[in-house]
Amino acid sequence: MESLISLVNKIQRACTALGDHGEGSSLPTLWDSLPAIAVVGGQSSGKSSVLESVVGKDFLPRGAGIVTRRPLVLQLHRIDEGKEYAEFMHLPKKKFTDFAAVRKEISDETDRETGPSSKVISTVPIHLSIFSPNVVNLTLVDLPGLTKVAVDGQPESIVQDIENMVRSFIEKPNCIILAISPANQDLATSDAIKISREVDPKGDRTFGVLTKIDLMDQGTNAVDILEGRGYKLRYPWVGVVNRSQADINKSVDMIAARRRERDYFKSTPEYSHLTERMGSEYLGKMLSKHLEVVIKSRIPGLQALITKTISELETELSRLGKPVAADAGGKLYMIMEICRAFDQTFKEHLDGTRSGGEKVNSVFDNQFPAAIKRLQFDKHLSMDNVRKLITEADGYQPHLIAPEQGYRRLIESCLVSIRGPAEAAVDAVHSILKDLIHKSIGETSELKQYPTLRVEVSGAAVDSLDRMRDESRKATLLLVDMESGYLTVEFFRKLPQDSEKGGNPTHSIFDRYNDAYLRRIGSNVLSYVNMVCAGLRNSIPKSIVYCQVREAKRSLLDIFFTELGQKEMSKLSKLLDEDPAVQQRRTSIAKRLELYRSAQTDIEAVAWSK
Repeated sequence: MESLISLVNKIQRACTALGDHGEGSSLPTLWDSLPAIAVVGGQSSGKSSVLESVVGKDFLPRGAGIVTRRPLVLQLHRIDEGKEYAEFMHLPKKKFTDFAAVRKEISDETDRETGPSSKVISTVPIHLSIFSPNVVNLTLVDLPGLTKVAVDGQPESIVQDIENMVRSFIEKPNCIILAISPANQDLATSDAIKISREVDPKGDRTFGVLTKIDLMDQGTNAVDILEGRGYKLRYPWVGVVNRSQADINKSVDMIAARRRERDYFKSTPEYSHLTERMGSEYLGKMLSKHLEVVIKSRIPGLQALITKTISELETELSRLGKPVAADAGGKLYMIMEICRAFDQTFKEHLDGTRSGGEKVNSVFDNQFPAAIKRLQFDKHLSMDNVRKLITEADGYQPHLIAPEQGYRRLIESCLVSIRGPAEAAVDAVHSILKDLIHKSIGETSELKQYPTLRVEVSGAAVDSLDRMRDESRKATLLLVDMESGYLTVEFFRKLPQDSEKGGNPTHSIFDRYNDAYLRRIGSNVLSYVNMVCAGLRNSIPKSIVYCQVREAKRSLLDIFFTELGQKEMSKLSKLLDEDPAVQQRRTSIAKRLELYRSAQTDIEAVAWSK
């Protein structure tokens, strides 16, 4: 069982080292989940004397006013033999064998945290371990004494500040309250009992300690309280007799003081029947056993809490991303990895793993064909327009058989209008790709850490898309222009034959300008233009995909990567300008995760050994 208290001692020290003091924090706290015994009492209640009696050493600062201004986590370790000594967690390699030096170091360390001339208090604990054959394995938290009035040099808020600190410790369900009350004062006015009753109204986790029994008025005694009739708690009251101020001034040995305490209870008729459960020595043993039982009962819940919290911390640490590398090579590699993650997300949108890529296909299946259908070639091939272009194309010499130049002009006037839908298709795909860029930027969690890099990557990607759009527009319009520049002659060679098969003789040259003849020319041109449009509906999407979609998948950030390799260390650092608050949060999470993992290992080792 002794290893259980040592286990909690070890975890408490780790908590303090890694910044977990149990106060309000945005991080999960392990400190608040650990069983602890908090020593509570008003000023001049004998609280310090009780602690020194349990330890058997005179080591606590004394003086007027508020002496204890920081929580003192006092960890007692029983050793079988050897010289007793003390160690502070903030001075891990130094052993104190002179306990007067321990007292001075407590005062000095308090001043380091709060300021040498300050009278304020701090929630950051001091950890003191004492190794002695005269102690039991036990951990106590000595809290500042409750007071009712601020004295000179103390802030007006000191009374409430101390009460708030004490309350923050003892209101936790894992805290065992050691309430110190002087027997020579009315228990109804006891600061310790008052605040303990507020947080533990049934007294289920409160131990009452009655001091100064030997200083009660003659003819009075504390038997009713010690036997639980004056103020009932779940656990029996313990009476102690501390050293008097004269004994302290004479530096009376604590071991001798313990003997005198035992003799007092044995020799005093009112208390002789209670001797076996009175005194500071009994108090220490009783608290040690109780703490062991509480720790053992809490271990399963503590293990579950630690496992759950580790998972939550790991998730948040993963969300916050990796810390920034220190060297130029590390920074460059980090930027490249982030960019690759973004590029992969972008490709997944195009390939269908994520949504968005299907919009490109919608342009080719719906938007582009609909735009061509809206061109209304029949307006270009109206009777008047056909007559006008045929006549103009003939010039001074009318055509002999077929108006070839007229055909060409009519076809060109129709095909040139296809440039509009073709360019619109290029721009529509460009817009979709830009939207996917911005969507992928937002979905790349690593880029959220670095605002400057996010802007640079987004800008570089959009610039690449702009270049690809320009190349795609050239290639796509070239397809349209090629259809205008070279007509498919075979189509027209078949026209007279098809006409003859249908039994319609070719009109004579004298009928070249009548309506039937012009309608036939318009019909032939429309058939040819429709044939070309059918081909372009297939070739233009291929051109756009090749020049924009495929190229974006292949080389979206190539130019950015080339420029990146030429950047100096300072410019790489600027790209990784992470928010300082995020850096601090990651560091805090990493420390807290280290604490929980260490605690998990320690608890499992103890649990398996049982």
